[in-house]
Amino acid sequence: MADTETESKTAPKPEAMTDQLRQMLARGRDLVRPAIPKRWRGLPTVPVVRLTGVIGFSTPLKPGLTLAGVARALDRAFATGKPKAVALAINSPGGSAVQSHLIYRRIRQLSEEKGVPVIAFVEDVAASGGYMIACAADEIVCDPSSIVGSIGVVGATFGAHEAIRKLGIERRVYTAGDKKVMLDPFLPERAEDVEHLKTIQREIHETFIGLVRQSRGARLTGPENTLFSGEYWSAKTALGLGLIDRLGELRAVLRERFGEDVRTPLVSAERGLFGRRAPGVGAGALAWSGLGSGLGSGLGSGLGSGLGAGFAEEIVSAIEARAIWARFGL
Repeated sequence: MADTETESKTAPKPEAMTDQLRQMLARGRDLVRPAIPKRWRGLPTVPVVRLTGVIGFSTPLKPGLTLAGVARALDRAFATGKPKAVALAINSPGGSAVQSHLIYRRIRQLSEEKGVPVIAFVEDVAASGGYMIACAADEIVCDPSSIVGSIGVVGATFGAHEAIRKLGIERRVYTAGDKKVMLDPFLPERAEDVEHLKTIQREIHETFIGLVRQSRGARLTGPENTLFSGEYWSAKTALGLGLIDRLGELRAVLRERFGEDVRTPLVSAERGLFGRRAPGVGAGALAWSGLGSGLGSGLGSGLGSGLGAGFAEEIVSAIEARAIWARFGL
């Protein structure tokens, strides 16, 4: 009887065994943890999608941003484990109105479907359509020297009818529909054609304004005739106008918010046969920023017979893209 009492007193209690087991398991995890790949450690993850370039306009080496070109990367970013957020690294001066809106809508749809917040980080510029895409984020962060804004619509072309007349060139165009060649650069400009274009621009501008109002809401503090004039600003001024939320840099901001161990995998765009980023559709007729397709369609068709339509279009696209970046001193 006494031996039984002694054994019961010296035997470890279940609670003590449980504590010892926990400590052993914890020490084991600490020893094994460095050997486990980071992606399996349960660390916070914020996938990064780079959205860089002129929207819609394609050049031989730099395909433009289009929904077709970025959709797969966006889908993968929101499906990467259980991300704390998705980061957009934006560097775009604008471009196609339609492609800007399509990319904006896809980001918002994915964010709402997955319940994952989006943070936009602006690099050199997020102007016009580039700013529209940034508005798809729940928060916009910029470098102090970033260029932001240009909430407007522009379409540009040229007039060459006097030049071809002096050169003795006769242009022959055959259409069904008397408005089919409106704003043709090789024909004299007509006031009614210009007014028609301006009506379309006003409608698209109102859509852009409504989107910014919906996205930014009460955060907008600047007067509307300033915000929506098409003007652009440095990030410090844009912060005061409520167009962005804070100044900062992607890596520092994400570490501050999600911890030093936050993972930021870069989700790459689709690649073509030879490793180049797969291009999407070509330039749109009206652009948020830069030159419209009038230059592309007019000059491209004029040079096409001599140099080949494809080669001429590539040259024109490169010129258009360079002109759009140049508007912001880049």
